[in-house]
Amino acid sequence: MTGRRVAVIGSGPGGLVVTRWLVSQGFEPTIFEQSHTLGGQWARVPGSSGIWPAMHTNSSRVLTAFSDLEHVDGAVYPSNSAVLDYLKRYAQLFGLVPLMRFGTPVEDVRRDDDRWLVRHANGEETYDRVVVASGRFHAPAIPPVPGLETFAGSAGVISTYHYPGPSSYRGKRILVAGCAVSALEIAAELAQLGAARVVVTQRRQRYVLPKFAAGVPSDHRMFTRYGTLASERLPAAEIDRQLKEIVLDAGGSPEQYGAPAPDRSLLAAGVTLNQHYLALVAEGRIAVRPWMTSVHDARVTFADGHAEDFDAIVLGTGFHLHVPFLSDEVKAVLDIDTLHLDADRYTFHPDLPGLALMGMWDQSGGYFVPLELQARWIAYTWGGAIASPNEPDQRRSIDAYRARRGMPQKTRMNLAALAFARAAGVEPHLDNWPSLRRALLFGPLAPSCFRLEGPDALPDAPHRIARDAAAFGAITSNELSEREQRYWSLVSSAL
Repeated sequence: MTGRRVAVIGSGPGGLVVTRWLVSQGFEPTIFEQSHTLGGQWARVPGSSGIWPAMHTNSSRVLTAFSDLEHVDGAVYPSNSAVLDYLKRYAQLFGLVPLMRFGTPVEDVRRDDDRWLVRHANGEETYDRVVVASGRFHAPAIPPVPGLETFAGSAGVISTYHYPGPSSYRGKRILVAGCAVSALEIAAELAQLGAARVVVTQRRQRYVLPKFAAGVPSDHRMFTRYGTLASERLPAAEIDRQLKEIVLDAGGSPEQYGAPAPDRSLLAAGVTLNQHYLALVAEGRIAVRPWMTSVHDARVTFADGHAEDFDAIVLGTGFHLHVPFLSDEVKAVLDIDTLHLDADRYTFHPDLPGLALMGMWDQSGGYFVPLELQARWIAYTWGGAIASPNEPDQRRSIDAYRARRGMPQKTRMNLAALAFARAAGVEPHLDNWPSLRRALLFGPLAPSCFRLEGPDALPDAPHRIARDAAAFGAITSNELSEREQRYWSLVSSAL
């Protein structure tokens, strides 16, 4: 396949960054965007965005950026408007806006011999390749709670995806369902901004990691290259122990604040990043209940037998995978269901040449760094800068993924990032950078880490890595701390 015309579906972070790298490899992409502005969810277009007015990122500024452009806003955790401004500047920097067709939703994508037929609101066109970058989080999952559809509270039932902000909930009794980021962020906002009562109902208690630990953004400590190497070489029980040690040192355990005790295994319980939730539980401003068993009129009954009346229910219970414009044939090859799709490292399928998927995996941690690495892998593969994936290897990758269906599929940001970096040929070799060894192992997995080697290496990348690693005082020398040395010795002995 030698054609250069590419249809990119979506102008969120994934669509923008893959277009930037496709252009660098000589392709001619066209971005199809259903709304009238770029940014995807960050544009806060009603009906197609789960961003609420006061939302800030749950990933730090360093990890909420691409390698070619830094934030001008000094906030460590940027506001949603700052992220949108960043995406607009990125699109301007690389001349992406003229490539966009706004107000043009894609209705159907199907194979047409060795090309791809794209039907959209204004007609039908044939492209050599297609990148699906429409986003993973657009179809809220509604839990099967008996009677939920009969809820008669004055403010009704909504998903966090449609949460408008706290003003309409002032003075009301609110039940928030879920324990992931959006549920805990919204529960904390409501408790601080005028709700009469806030109760969180959850199937299981997660560990909660504050956004800062000892003055350092927590994602700088949790999502490291060391963590990836350890996950590949150490027993799962040791990974669990190390991650739990980091979380407990940063914020303690939920039962210390009056919340339920989580599973002893952090990997089984899960972890959510939130700065205020546990403190509000400790102050009695948020109550915690087990999962709902039934709803009748305005009354909700919980698994412990407690029943209570509410004015509103806000559901932060996840999302279904939803790619409605792919043809039935393509969906069958990918074997798409509400949680899964078959693809080599979430990207390619050997039976669908010329199709690539962007950002279609579920993870903890910020998406910007792995999205850029996935985009580079796609562009380098199609452009010939690196060898195409080997078909038997791709099928083994898909088979391994299929074997995990039915098991928890959320991955950690650093695992996704390193997988894409290796595929794109841009993982730095530690032996080549002795002065950056500690920063590359235990510092933040900043985008500049992946501009040291391979295609498109940058001369100022070493300076930027050292600066970002030292920004909060965590990495000020190349000497490993006592804990880092202990951790690294375990991995080194397993090499």
